[in-house]
Amino acid sequence: MEAKLDKEQVRAVYRRMAARYDTWSHLAESKARRRCLELANITDGEAVLEVAVGTGILFEQVLKANPSGRNEGTDLTQEMLVRAKARAEKLGAFRYELKVGDAYNLAYPDHSFDVLLNNYMFDLIPEKDFQRILSEFKRVLRSGGRLVMANMTVGTKWFNTLWVWLYRLNPALVGGCRGIELSSHLQRAGFREIQREYISQFTFPSEVICALKPMRPASVA
Repeated sequence: MEAKLDKEQVRAVYRRMAARYDTWSHLAESKARRRCLELANITDGEAVLEVAVGTGILFEQVLKANPSGRNEGTDLTQEMLVRAKARAEKLGAFRYELKVGDAYNLAYPDHSFDVLLNNYMFDLIPEKDFQRILSEFKRVLRSGGRLVMANMTVGTKWFNTLWVWLYRLNPALVGGCRGIELSSHLQRAGFREIQREYISQFTFPSEVICALKPMRPASVA
């Protein structure tokens, strides 16, 4: 299915959802987010970026895993970031920065991060834009860097079709998300060692994907 909400509509939906998003995430996305963190395998001292940080559910866990490292997060919606910042402050973390940002044009230099995390964003955006955003992700990752993502995906059971029906009825009912499959897009973008896992929670189908930016060949003297 094609994305039905444009960027401004997505921003408006998530402004309204900010206050209740954590409840939804706990019910339908928490297993996939935990698996993302496991696959990211963050080592303290690394440089980590989360794009579409939302209310900071995963970012809080990143801060716990990487207290001595560099932790950056961006989101399209200020209302979400207010909640993410409150989480970080409650944790007592100080090595982090959260700011409004756009995945289409990440405000970071090339080769800046060891790990890039991204949850439940690609299922909102048009498929024609996938390569542009994946190219940005690849650009800011260091050689050998890890990309770990979760998204709504195409369900494998009859009951997963509930979400398809709701999306067709009104995309805002499911936060603008529709089922996608990203593995082939990652391969086309030049990522390697792509691993995909399927997780269903509260009948909501997610895919968790881990991939690597290829190592740059050693320069010849």
